[in-house]
Amino acid sequence: MFPMLTLLSMFYYICLRRRCRSGSRSEALGSRRAVELAQRSSGPVGGIGGSGSGGELEQYAKEVLDFSSHYGSENSMSYTMWNLAGAPNVYPSSGDFTQTAVFRTYGHWWEQCPSARAPYRRTPRSFHSTDFLELAFEEPVYPTAVEVLETYHPGAVVQILACSHNPFTQNPATDVRWEVLWSGEPSKAPTPHSRQFSPTIRQLSFPTNLLRVEVNSGLLEYYTELDAVILRGVRERPMLALYKMPLIDMNDLSDGEDDAVAIGNQRFPPAGDDKHNNTGNGYFDKLPYELIQLIVSHLTLPDLCRLAQSCKLLQQHCCDPLQYQQLSLQPYWAALTDASLAHLQPRCALLQRLNASWTGNRGAVTSNGFCSFLKVCGAGLVSLELSCCHFLCEASMEVIAQTCPGLQELNLASCDRLQPQAFSHVSKLTSLRRLVLYRTKVEQTGLLSILTFCTELQHLNLGSCVRIQDYDVVASMLAVRCRRLRSLDLWRCGSLTERGLGELALGCGRLEELDLGWCSTLQSSSGCFQHLARCLPRLRKLFLTANRSVCDQDLDEMAACCPKLQHVDILGTRMVSPSSLKKLLQSCPELKLVDVSFCSQIDTRVVQELTSLFPNVAIKKSFTQ
Repeated sequence: MFPMLTLLSMFYYICLRRRCRSGSRSEALGSRRAVELAQRSSGPVGGIGGSGSGGELEQYAKEVLDFSSHYGSENSMSYTMWNLAGAPNVYPSSGDFTQTAVFRTYGHWWEQCPSARAPYRRTPRSFHSTDFLELAFEEPVYPTAVEVLETYHPGAVVQILACSHNPFTQNPATDVRWEVLWSGEPSKAPTPHSRQFSPTIRQLSFPTNLLRVEVNSGLLEYYTELDAVILRGVRERPMLALYKMPLIDMNDLSDGEDDAVAIGNQRFPPAGDDKHNNTGNGYFDKLPYELIQLIVSHLTLPDLCRLAQSCKLLQQHCCDPLQYQQLSLQPYWAALTDASLAHLQPRCALLQRLNASWTGNRGAVTSNGFCSFLKVCGAGLVSLELSCCHFLCEASMEVIAQTCPGLQELNLASCDRLQPQAFSHVSKLTSLRRLVLYRTKVEQTGLLSILTFCTELQHLNLGSCVRIQDYDVVASMLAVRCRRLRSLDLWRCGSLTERGLGELALGCGRLEELDLGWCSTLQSSSGCFQHLARCLPRLRKLFLTANRSVCDQDLDEMAACCPKLQHVDILGTRMVSPSSLKKLLQSCPELKLVDVSFCSQIDTRVVQELTSLFPNVAIKKSFTQ
């Protein structure tokens, strides 16, 4: 009986506070009905593209500001995110078109590779995003609709957000707010054909011309392709947005604002501040400390913030550094600031793994704020994820090198604003085992320095590093200095020849994963692929994407020498026959994925026959309508 009375008392208290703040429910409902009646009597809003003050505007993206990855090259437009600027190029057609925007990965295949990183504990179940893109539009509007034109394997979009900052203004970004317009779970459309995705969106209290689309392609059977994004909206704020009903928040029990810092809509109470704590601990006093720690370890970061405000005992558990050995801030990228990092510092004395990917852009986190956090909490770090962190500079990299001597994993993917000289500091991290430099400005001199001193490397990603001039020299250095290498991504590394590949195969015999996609300078006639197969019997993944010279002899050598193969991509070759492909499938019982798109001798009928014979293998064959 007593717990029920307590709960009712809390609910009554919240209702009284909400009534004082926002007026009665009946008053709000009356106001809302009045606005609805007024709008009905005034007739419909102006048509699309209307020039009146109340007319709805239709806008295509003017500019692509940022993105996490793309399938295309940094030096062309094919399959790149830049194709999303302007009107659609393909829609309503369906299929695999170079004029669309395509992300780097799809499905669950990449998570099965040796290079895949271990997941972080405490990642919220509601956070599904694995890639993103940000689009700027000409004129700020109050959004009424957002439409994403998907032309191939739709269903990847999981969240759409709007920003209060105008990217075309000359003024520095201040008080930047991101609001979710729509969110959902990863899905897969019934067919791979094109569609216009237009979810029901929430109303905003500010105009916007900056949208962010986040995707998760984990359930898709092939690459998703986007053609355009349409923002519809009005210049003047809709009247109904002024009369939103206040929601009763069961977590809002404070009497007023305080100096706590928010992350993910939850507030961090300052450590040791008694005004945030109740004195009664209930039956928790009788539980062993370790048991409470185990219970608390299953909570997400916002839940820890909530629980820390309940009583002194639970605040002690929620602030215990053992709870912060792994910290993923990526789900809270929109709310993280320098102040947030400062309040996390006392809790992160035992921090070992930190994921700060996507955070801090547009001034929310500064290099100084990040460096201050690392100087206090970085001594024990072994893994640091900083993908798409544009606040990084040379000073940041110097602090990482100085304060994280035992760092084993460093991800700088798509930190494309980090200047070349900053990468010289990476060479001081001699314990590195995993290094991701995808889409960075690292140059050949800096990379050779890294390879000279970081001899423990096991996983290296150099995909789309266009400033490296001679990949043969890089391959030779890898063969001499990094013999423990297990995975190597050379996606779109255009200058690699059979000489460098031969030295790499001889020196790095432990390779299990090798991506040579779009390395057009490699020619099968030199025997380089057959030599590769003979030297690397442990290969589990081999991508030879868009190399038109791959032939039957290459596949025959793979079948004979690489029985552990699981993922093979020979997209675009004209010289592989159905018989050689069948032999590969028979000889490699662990095969899970084979991409034969645009292989002229492997038609749809052959794919259907092989799929029926090898049902455990996903044989991919894209189409163009």
